[in-house]
Amino acid sequence: MTPNPKPSESTSAGGSAGAGSAAGAGTQSATSADARPLNIVVTGAAGGIGHALAARMVQGGARVVMTDVQDEVLERAAALGAHGVVSDIATESGVQLLVATARAELGSIDVWFGNAGIERGGGLETSEADWSRTHEINVMAHVRTSRLLVPEWVERGRGRYIVTASAAGLLTMLGSPSYSVSKHGAVAFAEWLSATYRHKGDVVQAICPQGVQTQMLEQPGLLKDLLSHDTALTPEAVAELAWQSLQHDRFLILPHPEVGDYYARRATDTDSWLGGMNRLQQKVEAF
Repeated sequence: MTPNPKPSESTSAGGSAGAGSAAGAGTQSATSADARPLNIVVTGAAGGIGHALAARMVQGGARVVMTDVQDEVLERAAALGAHGVVSDIATESGVQLLVATARAELGSIDVWFGNAGIERGGGLETSEADWSRTHEINVMAHVRTSRLLVPEWVERGRGRYIVTASAAGLLTMLGSPSYSVSKHGAVAFAEWLSATYRHKGDVVQAICPQGVQTQMLEQPGLLKDLLSHDTALTPEAVAELAWQSLQHDRFLILPHPEVGDYYARRATDTDSWLGGMNRLQQKVEAF
């Protein structure tokens, strides 16, 4: 018997859990350990990966709350048959209100997709205000949400927190120190959560895609080409892999498997990796 909420498996489901394994996945349904539909919250769900995550979870039979700071989330949630909430998770009170609203709608929360994130760009000239807001959304939102969810999950012996951390959380992102640092912080906090609570039934996972066809990748320039060097995926492909990840407890969810190789090289041959990144930086400057 598993202590963690997972989708029930259809006898016709097969293939790997990779981004290309969508075939057959639609036959699964999102159910909890007590055979009811999973209750799922997705932040940053007005567009991009967040909207795709919400759509895939609804397709799988989950009850979903979609939240974003943008009003568009209300219309898009209604179109999917989900519940939309406009909220700003950059503050403690905003997170508290969101969790309370989600609990009022769903009754309990089984899975939380901490997908909301911002990227302000800039180098050392990045303003104090941009550094602060990036940290509040990309790191502290996870901390504040976990304070409210984890005690309940520990009490009942199951729960799942999934962070959209980006490959920048394992590597770096040229041209955006605030994004790189905050995404590393998100991964580090997720690691701490997993190390501390996994024996109590809490599953923590980090989605770390590289190039994804979202607004961030629409910015022109060489950096766009670098981000999509290993094939830019659609948000739907990332969401499909996230759906498949509900069937296992592995920490890293890598839509681009090669990111795992880069991550290993960064750890085992750091100077060589940094030298390679610096060469890319020089290409960006010369563009």
